[in-house]
This record gives sequence, C-alpha cells and structure tokens, in this order.
Amino acid sequence: MASVITITDAAAQRVAAMIAGRGKPSEGVRIGVRTAGCSGLSYTLEFADQVQAADEVVRDKGVTVFVDPKATVYLVGTEMDFVESDLQSGFVFKNPNERARCGCGESFHV
Repeated sequence: MASVITITDAAAQRVAAMIAGRGKPSEGVRIGVRTAGCSGLSYTLEFADQVQAADEVVRDKGVTVFVDPKATVYLVGTEMDFVESDLQSGFVFKNPNERARCGCGESFHV
C-alpha cells in the first residue's frame, strides 16, 4: 500500500534538523489539519513524542512522519516539501485534493 504522503529530500533534511535541535527525544513529527483561515482548513505540524494508536506512520529518508487519522482523508497523495528562498522558508504541501487555496496561501479547502 502506498503512503498517505511522500516526503522530499529537502523536507526530510529539515525534519531531521528540527528533531536534532529540539533538545529532547522525539519519535518524529505529526501532520494534521485544523479548521482555520479564509478557505477553511490549514496544515498543522508538531513534534510527536509517541505514536498515537490510529496514526498513519510514514517512514522515509531517515525520518518518521505521523499523519493524524482525522487528516488522512484530506492528505492522501500529498507531497511534503521544504522550500527556502530569500524572503521565506517553510514546509510546503502539494496536495492533489485541494480545490482552492486562499490568497495568502495559509489555508485551503477540498
């Protein structure tokens, strides 16, 4: 079975760096969605100290990403990337389920 999400090399490197710099052990990071923004949903990312019973677990490129079970339906087929430019840096989610995204890019709807 294919993973819910795929992780680019840049995203894996950034997740590994975040975990290494955290100062306490982490199992990985957890991705979810929450109701927010002008388009309805936004992505969440937090450290995961332990796996939750229903988490989708994605192990790739030396990192572990947990997908919140409530977010799975919204994230199937998503690519997690990390982008750095002169003006900003951050995780970018290329989600084929998005039907629209707000003008500022912070929220989406499916």
